[in-house]
Amino acid sequence: MLNFLRQVFRDYHHVGAIAPSSRALARALAKPLQSRPHGTQMNILEVGPGTGALTRGIFENMKPGDRLTLCEINEDFVRILQNRFETDPEFAVWKNHSRIVCAPIEDLPAEERYHHIVSGLPFNNFPAATVRSILEKYRQILVEGGTVNFFEYVAIRHMKRPICSKAEKQRIDEVEKVLSEYIGRYQVSVQLVLLNLPPAWARTLIFR
Repeated sequence: MLNFLRQVFRDYHHVGAIAPSSRALARALAKPLQSRPHGTQMNILEVGPGTGALTRGIFENMKPGDRLTLCEINEDFVRILQNRFETDPEFAVWKNHSRIVCAPIEDLPAEERYHHIVSGLPFNNFPAATVRSILEKYRQILVEGGTVNFFEYVAIRHMKRPICSKAEKQRIDEVEKVLSEYIGRYQVSVQLVLLNLPPAWARTLIFR
């Protein structure tokens, strides 16, 4: 928790949270892994894992033969994750089936394909063009019928608007427009997770 808070103060723009995600949210974002056909091996991607709070939910639903890629841009978080694979039993059991890539999601090779993506990126902190670019990258690297899960804090944009500048309000409105477009077109399920700080919507998209 201390390491997480240190990174929040250093770089809130990329962390975008005030506390690590809860187990309840982690399980909600990994739920598509539960409905796989029997015996299916999955290639899974987590984008922006931070200190690994959401990663636990993925591990709970991984099966023999599954592979997990953790894509994290923050070098301090990468070191924390590496240490967890050495010292945390929940991580260590999947060490040989996981890899950490220290790079932005845009740099992942286009030829790699994933069955499920868990996104921990704070879309509401980014320019709208960046949000669209990331979502399109997800579309590019998902197998046909693959799922992408991301979360949004409840009413976060409504809370920001009254206290931000005109330019920031415009950015927030543009982000909302992009997210609403993808949610309206591709969302297949949404779950309200109250046991999180703050409460969050866990959204599942399938690009058709």
